[in-house]
Amino acid sequence: MSRLHLPAPLPLLAPLREPVPDRCAITHLPRHRLRITIDHEPLAGITPEMLLWWFQHIGGTMTYLGDTVTRYRAWHPFDHIHSELDREAPGGGVGEGARFRIVEALGRDERYYIDTVDTVEKLDATGIRLVLRVLGAQVFQLEHTWSRAADATHYTSVMDVGGRAAWTAPINRHLRRRVFVPGMERAWITHNVEEVGLLEHILPPLYAQHVSSD
Repeated sequence: MSRLHLPAPLPLLAPLREPVPDRCAITHLPRHRLRITIDHEPLAGITPEMLLWWFQHIGGTMTYLGDTVTRYRAWHPFDHIHSELDREAPGGGVGEGARFRIVEALGRDERYYIDTVDTVEKLDATGIRLVLRVLGAQVFQLEHTWSRAADATHYTSVMDVGGRAAWTAPINRHLRRRVFVPGMERAWITHNVEEVGLLEHILPPLYAQHVSSD
């Protein structure tokens, strides 16, 4: 796949959230593995059902400050470049078994450019899990988990880079040296905190439009 250029940033709808140190953790594990955990501040006015709908329909477009843009670009106006459904779920559309191509540059930094195709292994009202496997072994996983709170949703993100099996150690080393390079872990924390926080501003009106149209 050819490298996609980073487009001009979109204007912001609202100030970006900043990481809260006590809510974020970076853990280095044996065999060059890495785990990043974020316990996001609650998302006010968001329900788990809204998040499920968002990920099922993230490939569409929306009106954004008077312009029509892809929902993926609106989700992070600075860092997101492109998203596409690489393979539909067995039942069609977006669901378990679908594959997504995701292209972004964390912090608009070309050193932290990501272009990956991951498989959806879980998507329901409790969260979404994306994985990448090599020869059957999981070498990457990103799981977002949601639960209902008072007038809000509790949202956590956990990223695992590297496989657990001993034979994946060379793959893990390559991932950390060439793909998810040192420094990306903190850039990803900032990126993920920002995009999750923006859901408070872009998802409620979009979901309300969906409900009214139905």
